[in-house]
Amino acid sequence: MSKLTKEKRDQLILVGIGTLAVAVGLWYAVIRSQNITVQVIEKKTMEVRDKIDKAEKALKTRETVQANLETANTQLKAIEQSMASGDMYSWVINTINQFIVNQKVTIPVFSREVIGEVGMLSKFPYKAATFVLKGSAHYHDFGRFVSDFENAFPYIRVQNLELTPATAGDEKEKLEAKFEIVALINPNEK
Repeated sequence: MSKLTKEKRDQLILVGIGTLAVAVGLWYAVIRSQNITVQVIEKKTMEVRDKIDKAEKALKTRETVQANLETANTQLKAIEQSMASGDMYSWVINTINQFIVNQKVTIPVFSREVIGEVGMLSKFPYKAATFVLKGSAHYHDFGRFVSDFENAFPYIRVQNLELTPATAGDEKEKLEAKFEIVALINPNEK
């Protein structure tokens, strides 16, 4: 091999250093920025894939949700059919008398209805009819009546319950009860 002169060797070293500097410059200027762009695109691609997966899951559950909605609407219509409608006074008398057939409770006094807003929720689609009832029963029998009544009629609420001892002529341990029931009115029937 021939020996290079000092000048040629220095030029060769400078060319190598220059080439290395240009390669590093290209790396940082072009390739690194391209890698960053690729990473950003991969991240956006993953986000879009996640959105697509969620949309596909929603489409798959659409039929189930639709079936659940139809079931809920059917149940709501069935409940609304038994809600207060028509002549409210006769409705409450018939409903209570049919319910207390198997109960050890007597309810001889029914007031006329007072119709008003429910008041618990704004824009609630139902109005409410409030009735004052008076009756008598033993303590446990009346408690069972209230529990069974509210469970049997989820759209009726018992409130303002007043229990007093029965008058002297009645059985011992019997109570007289005065209470209100608030019944939602079927919005589909006038």
